Amino acid sequence: MKNELLTIGPFTIYGYGLMIAIGILAAYFTGEYRAKKYGLEVDHVFNYVIWCVVGGFAGSKLLYFITNIKNIIENPDFMRHLADGWVVYGGIIGGILSAMLYSKIKGLKFLAYFDLLIPSVALAQGFGRIGCQFAGCCFGKETDGPLGIVFHESKYAPNGIRLVPTQLISSGLDFLLFFTLIWYAKRKKGDGQIGGLYLILYSIGRFLLEFYRGDLIRGNVGALSTSQFISLFTVVAGIILFIVSGKEKKTS
Repeated sequence: MKNELLTIGPFTIYGYGLMIAIGILAAYFTGEYRAKKYGLEVDHVFNYVIWCVVGGFAGSKLLYFITNIKNIIENPDFMRHLADGWVVYGGIIGGILSAMLYSKIKGLKFLAYFDLLIPSVALAQGFGRIGCQFAGCCFGKETDGPLGIVFHESKYAPNGIRLVPTQLISSGLDFLLFFTLIWYAKRKKGDGQIGGLYLILYSIGRFLLEFYRGDLIRGNVGALSTSQFISLFTVVAGIILFIVSGKEKKTS
């Protein structure tokens, strides 16, 4: 897999950046369509997307910085590589906090828009993980299995070694999560349940997939990777949100 897809003069189109852009656009148009369908204000969708993208990128970079603080202290030259690193959980948390802030400023019901847009987040993540496949980041452990993938020109993954295709597995799970959330949206009992379901299912999938990841530089907390450790809290938060949101509808 090659990240540099096309070069025209001084301009190069990278697979990772292209997939991120496609994911953001797909998230926006899906959110806009669903806002019209569910009677929410379409004008706010664009602003939510912008706020979440900015907050998401900031959160992703901040968490990457935090998880690598030991490497930075021991080797200041490591700072040169920080531009290449992102942590998805930081992006999720940063995006949610940004959406909460925007809702507060505009006086909007956060949980209603959270449910509206969180399937779009899963959709964007699905495209983003395809970008990871192009770049070779977020790679898996070495494997002898028939489904292994070999990189030849990656800056991140070890080249010439058969690896578990964690990027494509993650992408498939994200797309499946998107369709599951869309399906359940018609059956939810209260605002917040779709957001809660996202946190539950994503956290479980991420926790399990982490066992097959090979990029150990992302840090750990005891025997767990940083993402597995965070997953323990996000799955609990998702369960609480899912249950409480359902009860609020019944008593309203």
